Amino acid sequence: MNILLIDDDEAVRMMLQDIIEDYQLGRIAASLPSAIGMDNHMLARLSADILIIDMLMPDLDGIRAVDTIRKGFAGKVIMLSQVESKDLVGKAYEHGIDYYITKPLNRNEIVRVLRNVSEHLRLESFAHKLKHSLDSLAPQDAAPKAPAPCARQRAQTILQEIGIGTAPGAQDLLDIIDWLEAHSGSIPSLKALFTAVAASRPATSDAGREAKAMEQRLRRALCQGHISLAAMGAVDCTNPRFEDYAPRFFDYTGIRSTMRQIEQEEKPDPARIHINLRKFISALYDQAHS
Repeated sequence: MNILLIDDDEAVRMMLQDIIEDYQLGRIAASLPSAIGMDNHMLARLSADILIIDMLMPDLDGIRAVDTIRKGFAGKVIMLSQVESKDLVGKAYEHGIDYYITKPLNRNEIVRVLRNVSEHLRLESFAHKLKHSLDSLAPQDAAPKAPAPCARQRAQTILQEIGIGTAPGAQDLLDIIDWLEAHSGSIPSLKALFTAVAASRPATSDAGREAKAMEQRLRRALCQGHISLAAMGAVDCTNPRFEDYAPRFFDYTGIRSTMRQIEQEEKPDPARIHINLRKFISALYDQAHS
């Protein structure tokens, strides 16, 4: 991790540098006495992952400095200050800082916070790579969809939020929602459901064969959704979307198991992921009408 230090007190910067080097918490990209001149170009040039900045400095205070870079800086911001006012601390968080450390600095707290920040960045990076890998499985030339009934639109939004809006099988799920709409939401056996949906398509010549192909597409799509939600939870298990969707659509124990794999930077094996198709379809139909 590349760390940029900005504090008008040289003793503070030296202490931070010693702690970072002693505990091998990262590399000091630069150590500056002022935030004057700091911008996203500088951060990019330094390849900064973490910015540690003092709140109160004579030339430019830390909050104003963070305002100038926050929208374009993908790293984490740690703010230092002797001020313990809840209003000022709250203001700092409102302006986009990720962690707040009160002076005088405590070695153990510095080590703990930097390790937490590094772990968070590592998980975000891994989840981003995993999402990119999942997105590459989606069709690149999906045709624009015509306006659809409200329940179908809601179902489509949910699939997008789960990460499978354009995955093979997404269209099958939307057609299933349409079929259930026309049959009062009553779910027959999965084999009967898939066969009925396949038979309702004008181009289907063999409904039984298409039903089997549909089931395979659905299982692949839901494996992708399972992994996508697990990656989301690995980065932030308090994410409202994760908290709502993970237990509602999937086996939560399985999601937690996949999260542990992601946290250890292991690529989840879809063959070992249990998918409950009936639970997912029932939950999707219910949510589409909520």
